Amino acid sequence: MKKKLLCLVGLLCLFGSFCPVMSEEVFVPFDNQCIVYVGRVSRTTPESIRFTYPGVSICTEFEGTSLKMKTNPASGAYMVEIDNLHPYRIQIGKNDSIITLAAGLPAGVHRVKLMYAIEGYELKPEFYGFYLDEGCRLVQAPQLPARRIEFIGDSMTCGYGVESENPKDPFTYETENHYYTYAAETSRALQAQHLVVARSGIGIYRNYNGPREGNEDCMPAMYEQTLFMNPEEIWNHSLFVPDVVCVNLGTNDTSTKGCDKTRLQRAYRDFVEYLRGIYPKTKIVLLTGSMLNGEGLAIVKEALDAVAAECQSQGDMNIYRFDMSPQTGSLGYGASYHPSRRQHQKMAFELTGYLKDLMKW
Repeated sequence: MKKKLLCLVGLLCLFGSFCPVMSEEVFVPFDNQCIVYVGRVSRTTPESIRFTYPGVSICTEFEGTSLKMKTNPASGAYMVEIDNLHPYRIQIGKNDSIITLAAGLPAGVHRVKLMYAIEGYELKPEFYGFYLDEGCRLVQAPQLPARRIEFIGDSMTCGYGVESENPKDPFTYETENHYYTYAAETSRALQAQHLVVARSGIGIYRNYNGPREGNEDCMPAMYEQTLFMNPEEIWNHSLFVPDVVCVNLGTNDTSTKGCDKTRLQRAYRDFVEYLRGIYPKTKIVLLTGSMLNGEGLAIVKEALDAVAAECQSQGDMNIYRFDMSPQTGSLGYGASYHPSRRQHQKMAFELTGYLKDLMKW
């Protein structure tokens, strides 16, 4: 293990550092055909792509021994994968715009995948392009997995607190990381692309600590937006048609007293019907996550079971139900009693097995 770590340091001696661009380096803009994006991205500005949801990925293959990216300052964090080396996290500081992703690589062709690790609706991240070694170029667009999963959820799907081991820690972007969530882990295990539509605190009819009658800005109202909290640009669903959609909502609806069971069930039923209109042939799985327990778990299970049964009685046999194990604390907690990284791994193990059987993958 020590030898592997030394090798990694040698190969990535400058990873995550913030360096000025040398004049001889080659800039490749964001719209180069060799760069592939997975997730909801906006192309409405001429110099960059923009995104807000966690899990948005940027992939390419490049020549040379180093790689830098251009982004906007104070725009969040990414997980970086170079070839088959261990992934690592970079944080974009308030004075940073050119970030070294790797240096000291062996000469040749390498593959990079960047995943936006956090919720960016406040930070408004942008990606302008890559800087390569002098005389080098992007080689080709990587071939992405054919399998596709869409995850619709709340803080668990975002990765709230997953890098904390103290349940009393408050929310911070520093401990949020979608890369370590059940959703991302499941996608990697199944060798699938995945798209995320999620925000901490959101519900299907009532957000965290919302009124009994519900909130207007719940997931059904936000779902069509390319950039979260920006109703001006509507997402084109034909750009990513999933084989299966996993919906993990209801935790925030029942997190505070006063949840209206009838409103919860009706909102879920309407949202499933809406998803079916968008994806006529896609399988839809209604999930319960590990934070639900006791009365809240019972309420959400009852609602989801009823929705699935109603859909099936009306001839839609592609609506399914799956419950992940409630957390007990035996695997620790993340910040604010959110799932720990080990709990996310358990959820991913359970969901991977279920989807593998369901999808015949």
